[in-house]
Amino acid sequence: MNRTQKVGLSAALVAASLTGGALGASFLATAGAADSTSSTSAGSTATAPAAAPDPSRGGHTANGITEALLTGDVATKVTDAAKAAVPGATVDRVENDAEGATYEAHMTKSDGSKVTVKINADFSVAGVEDGMR
Repeated sequence: MNRTQKVGLSAALVAASLTGGALGASFLATAGAADSTSSTSAGSTATAPAAAPDPSRGGHTANGITEALLTGDVATKVTDAAKAAVPGATVDRVENDAEGATYEAHMTKSDGSKVTVKINADFSVAGVEDGMR
């Protein structure tokens, strides 16, 4: 294959790729418009799909309970209990617990490993679990 043929073939491949990408984007946009039109005409309100929850902000749901970040005095007491249970570790977040205890603290130990400290309603430590769920 000579140089001219190679250049021509390369240009054709690039053009085909660009055209395919444009067509794909057009089809996706049309499909999205059709979905919102059909759901609106059906009388229901269309909502955007929920984004994946950011685990650093709480929001995990288990056993019908959605965990939420703690604030204020409760957050301070849970943080203090967790730090006493795992000295030298850093608290990543504190939240109510959907899986047994009243509260939990997700922590990073000085060696980089993760732990979850389960805390009772009276702020006593119920247990320490390796890992962070």
